[in-house]
Amino acid sequence: MQSCEISADSTDDPLSSGLRRKRQPRIVVIGAGLAGLSAAKALLESGFTDVTILEATDRIGGRVQSVKLGHATFELGATWIHGSHGNPVYHLAEDNGLLEETTDGERSVGRISLYSKNGVAYHLTNSGQRIPKDVVEEFSDLYNEVYNLTQEFFQRGKPVNAESQNSVGVFTRDVVRKRVKADPDDTEAVKRLKLAMIQQYLKVESCESSSHSMDEVSLSEFGEWTEIPGAHHIIPCGFIKIVEILARSIPESVIQLRKPVKCIHWNQSVSKEIETVADHNSDLPEEDKGSDVFVECEDCEFIPADHVIVTVSLGVLKKRHESLFHPRLPEEKVMAIEKLGINTTDKIFLEFEEPFWSSECNSIQFVWEDEAESESLTYPEELWYKKICSFDVLYPPERYGHVLSGWICGEEALIMEKCDDETVAETCTEMLRKFTGNPNIPKPRRILRSSWGSNPNFRGSYSYTQVGSSGADVEKLAKPLPYAESSKTAPMQVMFSGEATHRKYYSTTHGAVLSGQREAAHLIEMYQDLLQCQS
Repeated sequence: MQSCEISADSTDDPLSSGLRRKRQPRIVVIGAGLAGLSAAKALLESGFTDVTILEATDRIGGRVQSVKLGHATFELGATWIHGSHGNPVYHLAEDNGLLEETTDGERSVGRISLYSKNGVAYHLTNSGQRIPKDVVEEFSDLYNEVYNLTQEFFQRGKPVNAESQNSVGVFTRDVVRKRVKADPDDTEAVKRLKLAMIQQYLKVESCESSSHSMDEVSLSEFGEWTEIPGAHHIIPCGFIKIVEILARSIPESVIQLRKPVKCIHWNQSVSKEIETVADHNSDLPEEDKGSDVFVECEDCEFIPADHVIVTVSLGVLKKRHESLFHPRLPEEKVMAIEKLGINTTDKIFLEFEEPFWSSECNSIQFVWEDEAESESLTYPEELWYKKICSFDVLYPPERYGHVLSGWICGEEALIMEKCDDETVAETCTEMLRKFTGNPNIPKPRRILRSSWGSNPNFRGSYSYTQVGSSGADVEKLAKPLPYAESSKTAPMQVMFSGEATHRKYYSTTHGAVLSGQREAAHLIEMYQDLLQCQS
């Protein structure tokens, strides 16, 4: 067997703080979402024994939040498994029998939309009229054709002209408008409807991107996001089951709930204040006072560590990076945090005693006729509801009851979050009455909604490449600290994971899982000799 003796005078070894004492490295994971749990699971299974997860809230799962009401489970957060071939989340679900009850309505192929592909999407106008199916299909074909063009700027390296402002929204709106107006076969009335539909489709797209507007999404980078082949699935018993599977092999003692972090003190070799922090904490053993990293919790506890894996959302990093890290983050990483985008996509579930929609209807899409020539999709605060793009019919009713799931994003979602349930329920009911032309639609008997934007532990739903950012910024965000390759500076003291750190799969649950596994793999490789010795 390989000798495990470490020289006592190996002070120049960047791993010396852990190996010199012949002990396991202390690893602290911040956040018990998919990334944090995946990282901890991989570390523990590889032989690491000193792993701690600090979770600010009273639950695990992060942006996975399944709520059970009666016999049904509703997803306030992650909903879809996007693709199957090689998707670790899909394989977890499939291997554990979570997809056995998935219906055709909860499975989709091709480009996923916010609503099921089964049934018919009703595109209704604010004058209470339904747009004819053939008009919708013609427009949808045109929109999808232009959507495919947006992918080519990255995939084929096409230059972006100045008129597009490097914006998916500006480019899409301009190209679709020109083609609609130039169509000799359409009447002016039909053209007007199609022009109004542009805005509704862009609202749907904004909800999928979790951006305030597609005008803020980078055209040159849009095509880098990679779709995993295969069908998309919903987990009928709740996405939280994936979280529970990941946590199954993690001892309860590893996860500390209600343990928010105040500051990560890193790189003691250049920050002498760390020693002062340690000296003031009399509870620390003498050997811990030389730790490379200290995690300062809100409850005033200082936790020594050799490595910290930070899995907080990009929204939290944007809000707190100046106070969360000491010393402050390098300028390159700060710029990446500021350039990349994250906003809010919220859901509004409305439960009715009886359906007022037909059995063939799978979604109600809101088309505002007065927005045919609009540029901006920002509304005065009192008109926040105009950003609701649609309500989907949850199917099958035997599982969910008679429930509609609404979608809203951006700054208007934040305004919605400030309203009480009664106001939101009334507002949504009035919209449904207006667009269906049915003044007798009753108020829902129950409402459930998400609030990702105003939650201080998330501050948004998921990330996107904002105009001015690129995949390189995602790489910079993921880069561990410190940067310097110095023999006297311990490497990978602060590591970063989470969906926003995955260049091709950002915004997805599989991106989060893979990013956690990626950071764990770095440490497993770093300590492979030690792990082999202790196995």
